[in-house]
Amino acid sequence: MLAVAQPPSADQSDGPFAWLTDHNALVERRQGLPFYVGAFWTARQRQAHALHEVSYRACFKPQLPQFFIERLTAPGDTVYDPFMGRGTTPLQAALMGRRAIGSDINPLSAVLVRPRTAPPTLEAIAQRLSILPWDCGSDADARLLVFYHPDTLAEIVALRAYLLERDAAGTLDAVDDWIRMVAIGRLTGHSSGFFSVYSMPPNQAVSLDAQRKINAARNQVPPRRSVPELILKKSRALMKDGGPPRADCAFHTAPADSVSAIADASVDLVVTSPPFLDVVQYAADNWLRCWFIGVDAAAVPIAMHRRPEDWTAFIATVLAELARVVRPGGHVAFEVGEVRGGKIELETLVLQAMAGLPFEALAVLVNTQAFTKTANCWGVSNNARGTNTNRIVVARRV
Repeated sequence: MLAVAQPPSADQSDGPFAWLTDHNALVERRQGLPFYVGAFWTARQRQAHALHEVSYRACFKPQLPQFFIERLTAPGDTVYDPFMGRGTTPLQAALMGRRAIGSDINPLSAVLVRPRTAPPTLEAIAQRLSILPWDCGSDADARLLVFYHPDTLAEIVALRAYLLERDAAGTLDAVDDWIRMVAIGRLTGHSSGFFSVYSMPPNQAVSLDAQRKINAARNQVPPRRSVPELILKKSRALMKDGGPPRADCAFHTAPADSVSAIADASVDLVVTSPPFLDVVQYAADNWLRCWFIGVDAAAVPIAMHRRPEDWTAFIATVLAELARVVRPGGHVAFEVGEVRGGKIELETLVLQAMAGLPFEALAVLVNTQAFTKTANCWGVSNNARGTNTNRIVVARRV
């Protein structure tokens, strides 16, 4: 827990972080580095653009990248995230008229974000859904019936086969891309808006055995859901705020410490968040989504480090790559959260990993937040478990 210290000195409030004083942030210094503490953006759900409403495990709120994009870039600048997940940072950058670059080692990420930066029309989506071969899903894996009504599963399998065939042939277009993205987000969930029977929140697909236990405990049987109807319904919801301006975007599938497609000194701002040690099991959470796009989730080499020293070494390689792509005078906002009951301060490890690299650490922002809707699904009391703060190391490329 951070101690309450004196307000920023005059040189701080007149410097590059003068805007923090607008939030009445409390501050302390650790080894000469200011730590600002406060509620810098909302903790409420669904306060951002509707296109962000695609669930993904351990993602941060769109208000986080928005906060830094507003203050550290101008329209036309380039914003990058090497751990883009569902694509919160690049999508927000595109919505704000910035050039958006994203990368992730999991090919699922590009599939989730790319369509939302250039959505097709609802009319085109409806027309495509009306002509898809929904009756060609006879070879469904019967084990998936723990999630789906047989007719629903047949539609899912038919859609998957169509998309995989189009992708392999190089004929998958923007409308197919959008439909695939929406379908991925509807595979499982805890309401009638998903293809499945009641399950865990959509950012985590439970195992087949776990779903059998949920079904038994709730005495439930998968109901019939219409896949095309739910895709169109979700499409309407995602598009209700319109789309981004014509965006200059690029998305890559690559390890965060080696993204050769990005030119040297071409990025103005990085806003990112790496895996927090081995806390989140991304392969297990995304196994069904990866199956749908034809990817073996277990074969994706997502960085998982149990020992803090191994994680620090990995982060050092990522920061070295960021030192290559960020221009002198550009910034990095590197977000982490408390782990293992708050016993490990990942922001301290990030600062250690930055040592010897051409970055000047400017500050650490600690954004306090309250748990909201999602925590209730897990039976977690507010601020009792999980990640209760965003802790962002902000640095300038020198």
